[in-house]
Amino acid sequence: MLNVSLLSVLQAKKRIEHEVLKTPLLASPILSEHVGADVWLKLENLQKTGSFKLRGATNKIASLTEEELARGVITASAGNHAQGVAYAAKRKGVSALIVVPKTAPETKRAGIQRYGAELVVFGDNYDEAEVHAYKLAEETGRTFVHAFEDNEIISGQGTVALEALLEEPDFDAIVVPAGGGGLICGIATTAKALNPAIEVIGIQTHASPPWYYSFKEGKLADVEYSDSLADGLHGGISQGNLDLALKIVDDFILVEEEQVAHAMYWLAKEHHYMVEGSGAVGIAALLHGHLPHLKGKKVLTIVSGSNVDAAKLGKIIGSYS
Repeated sequence: MLNVSLLSVLQAKKRIEHEVLKTPLLASPILSEHVGADVWLKLENLQKTGSFKLRGATNKIASLTEEELARGVITASAGNHAQGVAYAAKRKGVSALIVVPKTAPETKRAGIQRYGAELVVFGDNYDEAEVHAYKLAEETGRTFVHAFEDNEIISGQGTVALEALLEEPDFDAIVVPAGGGGLICGIATTAKALNPAIEVIGIQTHASPPWYYSFKEGKLADVEYSDSLADGLHGGISQGNLDLALKIVDDFILVEEEQVAHAMYWLAKEHHYMVEGSGAVGIAALLHGHLPHLKGKKVLTIVSGSNVDAAKLGKIIGSYS
C-alpha cells in the first residue's frame, strides 16, 4: 500500500531542491480569455531533462541505501522517467540500465544515452518494457525504480504542486496529465493537504484511457490502446495508484488526438514552447471546452514535458499554417 503525505513531499523538497529547477509559474492571459477563467501554467517543460519526472527520480535515488546504489538501478519508461533516472543516477555516480518500448521517441532515447545510461529497447508498449525490466532486475541484481507506484517517486512529483501553491495559494482547481499516476497522485496529495476544497482533475486521451474507466468503475478496467501523440501517458496503471487516486482525485477527462495536436501547436504559437503531447493534454482540455465548470475560477494546469521530436512538432505546426 502506498503511503504518501504532505510530510513526505516536504521531505522530498528538501532532498531535491539543489538538484532540480524551481520551474516558472505563469499566468496565460490569452488562454484565460478563451476559457473564461484565470488560467496559470506550471512549466515543467522547462525542467532539467525536459520533464517533471526528474523530481521523483532524484528523490527516489537519494533515498536508496549505499548497498542498493552499489548494485546499480534499472527502470522501464516511455522516456521521461528514464531520462530522470539516468540523470539522477549520473549525478550520484550510479550505474543505470533503462528499458524503453519501441514507441519511445528518438529525442528521449538520445537523452537517456546522453546522461550515460545503458539503453535497452524492448516491447511494443510500456507494460511489455516493464515486464522485461523486472526480468533483467532479477538477472542482474539491480535495484528497480518504478515509474509511478512508489512512495518516493510520488512524493517527488508532489513538489510540483508544492512549488506552485507556495507561490499562488488560492487555486480552485489543478488540471493534470495522467499517465501511470505518479504526478496526479503526488499533486493531489499535496494540494488536498493544503486546501481540501481544491479540485484535482486528471486528463488522458481516448488512445490510452485506463484512468478514466478505472476511476469511473472504482477498479482496474480493461481498455484498448492505440497510438497517441501523448506517448508519455501511454500504458496501464497499478492498483496502488488507483486506490490512492480514488481517495484524493476528483475526476478524469478524455481528450481527442486532434485536440492534443492543436494544443501542441497553440503552445508553440502563443507561448513559443516546444511541448510534447503528454504535456499539452491539460491545455487541450481547456481549449476545447471539456472543463466548462471551471469558468470564473482560478485554474492551474501542469505543462509536464517538452521531449517531442522536432520533426513531429514541425509537421503538426505546419498542418495548422
